[in-house]
Amino acid sequence: MSADGHGDRAVDAFVTHRNLLFTVAYEMLGSAADAEDVLQETWLRWADADLPAVRDQRAYLVRITTRLSLNRLRAVGRRRESYVGSWLPEPLLTTPDVADDVELAESVSMAMLLVLETLAPTERVVFVLREVFDLGYDEIAEAVDKNSAAVRQIAHRARAHVAARRPRGMVSPAETRRALTAFRLAIETGDVQALLDVLAPDVVLLGDGGGIKQAVLRPVAGADKVARLLCSTHVRTTTMSLHPAQVNGHPALVLRLDGEVDTVLTLRIDDGLISGVYAVRNPEKLSHMRSETVLRR
Repeated sequence: MSADGHGDRAVDAFVTHRNLLFTVAYEMLGSAADAEDVLQETWLRWADADLPAVRDQRAYLVRITTRLSLNRLRAVGRRRESYVGSWLPEPLLTTPDVADDVELAESVSMAMLLVLETLAPTERVVFVLREVFDLGYDEIAEAVDKNSAAVRQIAHRARAHVAARRPRGMVSPAETRRALTAFRLAIETGDVQALLDVLAPDVVLLGDGGGIKQAVLRPVAGADKVARLLCSTHVRTTTMSLHPAQVNGHPALVLRLDGEVDTVLTLRIDDGLISGVYAVRNPEKLSHMRSETVLRR
C-alpha cells in the first residue's frame, strides 16, 4: 500500500473513533485539555502503526488511549496536589443526545467524576473501561498490562468503592430541572429560605478558581452556610445573567458577566435535595463551554 493510502486509512479510522477516544480519555482524566493532549499522542502512535496487522482498529485505538491516559493520570495526580483550592473536573457543554444515554450521562456527571477522583489511577481506568464502555476483562488486562484475574479483582474493588460514594439512586432530568429552577430563582432573588428549602442539610459547596479567579478555597458544608454564601453573591447587575445549559449530560447553570462565561454551576442531587454544588470559575477550564462537545460510547 502507498504511503498516501496508509495515511488515508489512518485518518479515516481515527476520525471515525475520535469522539469515543475523547470520551475515554476525559472520563479517566476529568480534564478536556488533558484528554485533547492524549488524543494528539494517540494519533502520532496510530499514524506509525502497521495497519494491515491491526485486526480491530477500535480496540487498538482504545488501548493506546488507555495507556496514555493512565500515564497522564499518574502525572496530573501529583500536579493536582499543589492546586490552589479545590480541583473540579472541566465542565463540557454537551450535545442533547448525551442526556439520552442515561449511563453515559451519569458517568460524566460532575458528581461521578469527583467520585472517580477518589480511585487510584489503575482502579479508575479499569472501572471506566468495564462499567462505562463494557470492555472485556482480557481486553482491559492488555490495556493496563495486568493479567485478567488481577483486573477482575481491581474491578470488584473499584465498584465497591464507587458504590459507597456515588449519588443515591438515579435522578430524572425533570427532577434535576425542578431543583435547578428553584435554585436559580433563589440565587437571583437572594432568597435564603427558598434556597434552604432545596438544599440537603449536609450539602457541600466546592469552588474552583484555580488561583486565577476568586473562589472558596475550602469546601463549605451545611445548608445554612451554603445558602447564605450563595445568596450574598446573587445576580445584582444587568451585566450578569444566569442561564440554564446542558453540562456533562445534565441540566446546569451558566453565569455570564458582560456576555462571557464566568462560572459554571452544577449540582449533585440525592433524595430530591441538592447535596452538592460545584462552581467552576477557573477560566482555563471554561473553553469547552463555547461550543458543544460530542461524547460517545
